[in-house]
Amino acid sequence: MSDITFDAKKTADAVVKWVKDYFEKTASPETKAVIGISGGKDSSVAAAVCVKALGKDRVIGVLMPQGEQSDINYSQLLVKTLDIKSYTINVGETVSTFMGELKKHVEPTNQAIVNTPARIRMTTLYAVAASVGGRVVNTCNLSEDWVGYSTKFGDAAGDFSPLSNLTVGEVKAIGDELGLPSELVHKVPTDGLCGKTDEENLGFTYAMLDDYIRGRDDLSAYPDIKAKIDRLHAANLHKLQLMPKFEQ
Repeated sequence: MSDITFDAKKTADAVVKWVKDYFEKTASPETKAVIGISGGKDSSVAAAVCVKALGKDRVIGVLMPQGEQSDINYSQLLVKTLDIKSYTINVGETVSTFMGELKKHVEPTNQAIVNTPARIRMTTLYAVAASVGGRVVNTCNLSEDWVGYSTKFGDAAGDFSPLSNLTVGEVKAIGDELGLPSELVHKVPTDGLCGKTDEENLGFTYAMLDDYIRGRDDLSAYPDIKAKIDRLHAANLHKLQLMPKFEQ
C-alpha cells in the first residue's frame, strides 16, 4: 500500500508550469485557453491553473446552459473570481432541434440523449476557439477517466489536459491551494439529468476510487466494488486511447 502524501503546492506549481511551457512551445503569444465553465471543481481548477500560467487576458470561459440551468450561479462566481472574459452560449435550442431531427429517423437511446449535449458543448468550444485563436482545455480528471465517467468526443476531448493525471481528491487539494471559493472546489458533482450525484450513479465514492487508483487500498474488503471499478476501467479504456487504425 502506498502512503505517499500528496503535495498540493508542489503539484499546483508543476501543473501551472506545464501549461505555461505547453503554450510557449506550441502556440503564439496571443493564443488563448478556451474552457467550458460548469461551476464544478474540474473546470474551476483548470481555469485557475490557466490564469496563473497565462494571465487572465488569455483565458476565455464559456458557459453553456441547456435551457434554464439552476446552478449557473456557480459558473458566474468562477468567472467573477478569476476576472476572465466569458461568453454564455445556450445550447438548449440546438440540442432540441438536433434531437427532433434524429427522432425522424431513429428513436434515440438514453445513451444518445445523455451524450449528445456534451458533444454539442464541445463543438461550441471548438467554434469559439477557432474564432478567437484558442486551444480548448480538457477538464477531465484521472478518477473519472479511470471508470469512463466522461463522453467520448464530448467532455473527454480537448487540445491539452492539465488535470487528467490527478485524482478527484488531488484536484480538490489544488483548488484549495489556489484559493478558489470552497463552494466551487467542493460542490457535489451531479449529472444534471436524473437528480442523482455522480457517486450515487457510480455506486461508490470518489475517495474509495482515489485510494484504489493510488494503491492506498486494494478494496479487498469490498470485492463487488473492486470488480465494478475494474470492469468499468476495462470497458472504457477506448476513450483514452488513440483510434485503432489498420497498419500495413
